Amino acid sequence: MNKIYRTVIIDDEESAIDNLCLALKPYGQIVVEGVAHNGAAGLKLIEKVRPDLVFQDVELPDMLGMELVTRARKKLGVNMEVVFYTAYNKYMIDAFRSYAFDFLLKPVDSQELELVIRRLEERGKEVEAVKAQLPVPTAEKPFMMVTPTGDLRFLHASEIGYFRYLSGRKLWEVALSDGTFLPLKRNTTAEQLCIYDKSFVQVHQSYIVNMNYLVMVQDNRCVMYPPFDGCDELLVSKKYRKEMMDRFYQL
Repeated sequence: MNKIYRTVIIDDEESAIDNLCLALKPYGQIVVEGVAHNGAAGLKLIEKVRPDLVFQDVELPDMLGMELVTRARKKLGVNMEVVFYTAYNKYMIDAFRSYAFDFLLKPVDSQELELVIRRLEERGKEVEAVKAQLPVPTAEKPFMMVTPTGDLRFLHASEIGYFRYLSGRKLWEVALSDGTFLPLKRNTTAEQLCIYDKSFVQVHQSYIVNMNYLVMVQDNRCVMYPPFDGCDELLVSKKYRKEMMDRFYQL
């Protein structure tokens, strides 16, 4: 069965949205679940739909498309493929630097769109192949974590990609495989989190990663397996690098 791509379109030009929807009709695997006409509405739509694919104009009335992508990925924790499309090709380099999957010029050319859809499907197959290679834990025992409101949440290590410390709120939160973040009670410490599972290793004062999802360390940044491959914030500091390597070889 072919993968269905939940899709949203963010553009302030109604005619451009109509034209793109028409161009997408032949592709049954692309299901448009909403449209937005500015950045603020786009962020709300992305948070609601949690799309696989976003077609987005570079210039929006209230923000640039690159800002929207950054906020959606870092603040909402949404993993998605982004295709920027605009009438101004001067934005092409900036778009790719913001980790856009691809780029289209307005008006959308049907042949160029077909190439984007093909690349998207190829990328999806690559991701599924990587997932198939990930170890599947057997009889994995859950452990309990406590939220700031005192609620109890039972989790498995395989559900967790990493923990990050929010200095503004003075608490740790956990990044889950469903794309959400779960805040933990304020007195939770890094030492306590690392005790939950041997695969949890602190790599920075503000980050603890699940080593089972770690692909490599590149330029002192953790590159992760899906579904955490869209995260680019996980830094490795000198203080924790040796301990990380030691723990890696113990796994």
